[in-house]
Amino acid sequence: MKRILYTLVLLLCASYTYAADIIFSGSVVDAQTKQPLPGASINIPDLKLTTQTDLQGRFSFNRIPENGVFLVQVSYVGYQYLSKSVNFKANNPVVFQLVASRIEANEVVVTGTVSGSSNKKNSTSLGVLSLEDMRATPANNIIDAVSKIAGVSQISTGQAISKPVIRGLSYNRVVTLSDGIKQQGQQWGDEHGIEIDQFSAERIEVLRGAASLVYGADALGGVINILEPLTVSDGLIKGEVLSNYGTNAGLSGSSAMLTGNSSGFVWRGRASYKNAHSFKTPDYYLPNSGFKETDFSGMLGFNKAWGYSHLNVSNFRSNIGFYEPELDAAGNFVDEDGNAFTDSELKSRKLALPNQQINHFKIASNSNVLLPSGSLKLDLGYQNNVRKEFEDVEPALFFDLKTYSVDAKYIREKREGAWQPIFGISADYANSLNKGEEFLIPDYNNWGLGLFYYMNKETANGSFNFGLRYDYRKNQGKDLIDDGVQRFTAFDKQFSNLSGAVGFTHQFTENWNLKANLSSGFRAPNPAEQASNGVHEGTFRYEKGNATLKSENSYQADLALQYTSANIDFSWGIYNNYISNYIFLARNNNETISVTNEGGATSLMPLFRYQQAKANFYGTDATFIYHPFEFLHFENSFSYVHAQNLKLNQALPFIPAASLRNELQFEPNIKGLVHSHISVGLESNFAQRRVASFETTTAGYTLLQAGLGTQFNIGKQKVDLHITANNLLNKRYYNHLSRYKPGRLDESDPSFGIYNPGRNITFGLYLPIGGQLR
Repeated sequence: MKRILYTLVLLLCASYTYAADIIFSGSVVDAQTKQPLPGASINIPDLKLTTQTDLQGRFSFNRIPENGVFLVQVSYVGYQYLSKSVNFKANNPVVFQLVASRIEANEVVVTGTVSGSSNKKNSTSLGVLSLEDMRATPANNIIDAVSKIAGVSQISTGQAISKPVIRGLSYNRVVTLSDGIKQQGQQWGDEHGIEIDQFSAERIEVLRGAASLVYGADALGGVINILEPLTVSDGLIKGEVLSNYGTNAGLSGSSAMLTGNSSGFVWRGRASYKNAHSFKTPDYYLPNSGFKETDFSGMLGFNKAWGYSHLNVSNFRSNIGFYEPELDAAGNFVDEDGNAFTDSELKSRKLALPNQQINHFKIASNSNVLLPSGSLKLDLGYQNNVRKEFEDVEPALFFDLKTYSVDAKYIREKREGAWQPIFGISADYANSLNKGEEFLIPDYNNWGLGLFYYMNKETANGSFNFGLRYDYRKNQGKDLIDDGVQRFTAFDKQFSNLSGAVGFTHQFTENWNLKANLSSGFRAPNPAEQASNGVHEGTFRYEKGNATLKSENSYQADLALQYTSANIDFSWGIYNNYISNYIFLARNNNETISVTNEGGATSLMPLFRYQQAKANFYGTDATFIYHPFEFLHFENSFSYVHAQNLKLNQALPFIPAASLRNELQFEPNIKGLVHSHISVGLESNFAQRRVASFETTTAGYTLLQAGLGTQFNIGKQKVDLHITANNLLNKRYYNHLSRYKPGRLDESDPSFGIYNPGRNITFGLYLPIGGQLR
C-alpha cells in the first residue's frame, strides 16, 4: 500500500513539471545604513529551501514556483529576525531590511503548525530550541535537550532514557514528530525513550497545550516537532562534523553529515555514534548504567518548481544497561555473587545483564505539491520498533511493533486579508507482537482515522483561527493462554470523538502581543492501559490494565502575553486543562502480588493498576531575556504546574516540581575570535510536596552550571569550540521525575534511591564543511 501511494505522489509531482522555473532574488541590507549583510540566511520553510547572501548581500533561488504566496524568513547575527509573505508571481527582486537588535529571534517562523507563520501571528504557545542552543548545551539525548524549554521537563531513567513531559502531561499525551510523521515506539512504558538521533535535528519546536485539532488523538499535552535541515542552495555540497566528550560517564558522541543539491536533486546522509560507561553520582558509580547508540539516516528527493518530494530513511539502535540494586551489609553495590564492583568494571563500556536493546527503523515520504489554487502536503510513514529486554541470553520481554501512517492536507493559497481554509485527513495502523519468554501486554492491532477542517485569517495586527476534527480509534487485543492460565482475554474496543479549537492573536503595539486559545482534545486508552498483566522489567513492579477504561477528553484554555524590543524578550503564559477520565497508573493501599520466577521461587511485588478520574491541570510558564549591553545577556525561565485528582481531591502522581532557570552570559569582543561567550547559570527545582498517596516527596535543590565557547578560523576552516559544566558543585539531589528517586525505584523501600548524576564537564567541537559542486 505504501509503495502504491508513494508512486502516486511521484506521478502527481511529475504532472506539474511543466510549471515555470523562475528565479527569486534580492538582497539583505542594514535598515539604517543600507549596507549589505553578507552571510545572512534566507529560508522558505514551506518549500524546504535555504540559502545565504554573498559578499554584496545578494541571494537567489532557482526553480521557485511562479504562483503562490510563501513566508520567507531572514536572519543575521545581531539583527531581528524578519519574516515576510512574498508573492513569487511578481518576480521582482526583494530588498530585506534588517533592524539591529540584541534580541534576535523574536520574529521566529513557526513551521510545526498547518503552514508556516510568524510566531506573533500563531495562537499556539511555542518554545523553540535552535541548532546553536543545542550545540552550546550538550545533552545525553534529544529530550534531555528539549527539557531546557520553559514548560517542558523529562521522566528520566539514568543518563540514557528520557520521556518528554509538557505542562505535566506525558506518555501517549505528547506527540513527537520527526520527518513529518508521529514517532511510534511503545510510548506507554516508563523506561521507553524517544528513538531519534539527537544530532539529526536542525531545530526543535515545542507546541505547548492541546494540539489535537491538527495532530489528532494523543496530542493532549502538546507536540515536539523535530525539524530536519532545509535543503541547501543549488550547486552546493555542505556538511558538518561534531564531537562531544563528557567527563562524568566518559560519554563520547560524534556525528558526521553531508548534504547537497544538484539542479534540484537533493540528498543528505548522516551517521552518529554515542557511548558511555556507568554514570557517577556525587558519591558512587551506578553499576551497569552505560549505553551505546548508533544511528544512520539518509534523504533523497527533488526540489522543483512544482514543490518538493523527499524520501527519508533512518535506523536508530541503542543498547542500555540496567542495574537491579543488590547491597551488602555496608550498603555498597554488589553483583549477583555478592562481590563488590571494581573500578575497571564500573568504567567498562561492555554492558552486563540486565539490559535492553532497541532498534527503530523508519521510512518517511514527505511531499508538498503546488496546485493552481493551493498545495497538497502528503506524509507517508512506515516504522518498525523492536524492543528487547534481557535478563539472560534470550530476551524476557520482546515487543515487535510495526506502524503504517498517512497524513494529507490540502491548503488553499494564502491571500492577503482573506480566510485560508485547510482540510486534512490522516490514518494509521499498528500491529504489535510479543516474541519473548515473558508477557506484559497482549498482541494487538490498532487503527485510527482522523478528519479536520481548519480556517485561518491574518490581518495587519493579528490573526484568527478555528477548526473542527473527528477521530475514530479501534484497539483489538488478542487472547493468550500461558501454561494453562488465561493471561490475556481478547477485546475489541472502539472510540470516537468530535473536537474543536478557536484561537486568536492581537498585536496592540509594535512591542506588545497577545495570544489566546480554547481547544478540546481526545485520547483513546492504549492497549497497555487496557490489558497489561505482568511484571514490567526495569520498573520493578507488576502492572494490571483495565478493560473498562473510557477515552480521555481534554478542555483547555490558554493565554499568553508577549513583549519584544531591541533588548528585551518577555513571554508569560497561563493555562487550565481539564481532562475527563484521566488515565494513570497507581498503587492502592500498598497492594502486592505473588510472582513465581523461572526457578520456582515466589516473591511479592508492588501491584500497580491503571485507573482513571477527572483531573485538572493549571499552571504558568514564562521566559525573560534581557540584553542591556552588547556584551551582556541575561536569560530566565520559570515553569509551574498544579495537577489535581478531582475524584479523590488529592495530587496526581509524578507531576514535575516548579523550576526556575537563570543564566548570565558575557559576550566579549576578542580579536581573532567571533561569538565568544562565558556563562554562569543556576537551575533551581523547588520541593515537590504535592504527591499521590503512594508517592514519595522530593526536596528542592539548585545546581550551578557554567560554560564558555568561541569560534575561529584555521585557514579557511571554521572551528567552533565549547566547554560546559553541569552540576559544577557536585550536589546530591533527586529530581522528582527520576525513576531512580526514593520510593519509585523500589516501592518496598521508600528510603532507597539513586542520586542524579554529579559533576559533568563536556568538551565540544564543531566543524562545518562547505564547497561547490561545480
